[in-house]
Amino acid sequence: MATEVKVPTLGESVTEATVGQWLKKPGEAVKADEPIVSLETDKVAVDVPSPVAGVMGDLVAKEGDTVEVGALLAYVNEGGAAAAAPAAAAAPAAKAEAAVPAPAASAPAASDDEEGGSLTLSPAVRRLVLEHGLDPSKIKGTGKDGRLTKDDVMAAVAAGTAKAAAATPASAPAADAPAAGPSRKQERVKMTRLRQTVAKRLKEAQNNAALLTTYNDVDMTNVIEARAKYKDLFEKKHGVRLGFMGFFTKAVCMALKDIPGVNAQIEGDEIVYNDFADISVAVSAPTGLVVPVIRNAESLSVAAIEKTIGGFGKKAKEGKLTMEDMKGGTFTISNGGVFGSLLSSPIINPPQSAVLGLHRIEDRPVVRNGQIVIRPMMYLALSYDHRLIDGREAVTFLVAVKNAIEDPTRLLIDL
Repeated sequence: MATEVKVPTLGESVTEATVGQWLKKPGEAVKADEPIVSLETDKVAVDVPSPVAGVMGDLVAKEGDTVEVGALLAYVNEGGAAAAAPAAAAAPAAKAEAAVPAPAASAPAASDDEEGGSLTLSPAVRRLVLEHGLDPSKIKGTGKDGRLTKDDVMAAVAAGTAKAAAATPASAPAADAPAAGPSRKQERVKMTRLRQTVAKRLKEAQNNAALLTTYNDVDMTNVIEARAKYKDLFEKKHGVRLGFMGFFTKAVCMALKDIPGVNAQIEGDEIVYNDFADISVAVSAPTGLVVPVIRNAESLSVAAIEKTIGGFGKKAKEGKLTMEDMKGGTFTISNGGVFGSLLSSPIINPPQSAVLGLHRIEDRPVVRNGQIVIRPMMYLALSYDHRLIDGREAVTFLVAVKNAIEDPTRLLIDL
């Protein structure tokens, strides 16, 4: 008996998705509730589980197809052997050839995984593997079911491992080999639904909002000293590392309370003011940058904030972020400093009206009490919608964040 696998309900206002990757091939055994296909929505990747145990049957939708909620994806043959699936013998071989394109002489060949099946790589991972000439079978995957992620490939590149062997015929003399010219290879990869949505929303922000950015710098000396002094005790008590995002999130919440316009948004001809702070934090995921939300951050402790951010980071790496994790948000903090950014002008995340950009910390000469001294400094950038937020409010908000970070005691006494 064949059981239908359909597109599940994906979340509020989400009516369609793109088939990102088939995790099981026709003829392979599947367990009940085992993920068999990954769907890409506007915000997250959703794994669709098998409704029953059995053998993977025919695939109705192909990778890259756009499917609506309730659409038929595939069949699972209940309780059958591998031979029960139609064309099961030929399908794995054909799919194995399609999993990794036939590489050039310098590119890696597809290899088998521990279970004897061909490695299946996402388009982004496949592109990185080919660009760097790596053998994917020599890279340990940390994704779901041991799949390779972009982070796994970049780690292998940094470590200089997993290089593919050159495919030079043993009988051909080295002197006769033609000199390799510069590569002019091109590859077309369809944009993921997430990347399409990001592109659309960012362009809408530029078209619809009156964007303006104001800058300041902050002396990180006192926060760094506080972190160094208490980080061990903090981790022992709360089970999470003490980072800088906890300090900045609390500082932002205090500033939003003083300057409520920065936490507001425009809806039609009305301004909606929020008496809560749902802080969106940019997190790097294998599929791109995602922005989960810390709910009611104004009422959370630094420890609770750090635990929430840590949980988001883990879920993003494992591809387990949900639509609920990223819905809403009244203000965004984007930390480009973790990637080495010195200065940037972030773009707001509509319908939000402002975003704070953090950057790398570096020692710079500054004047203190008439003396030139070296201090760990960070540039701050506040981008905002000038239709709603005046320059005075933007500057006042940024100075309030700066003062709270330079004197962390203010965070304790709400000053």
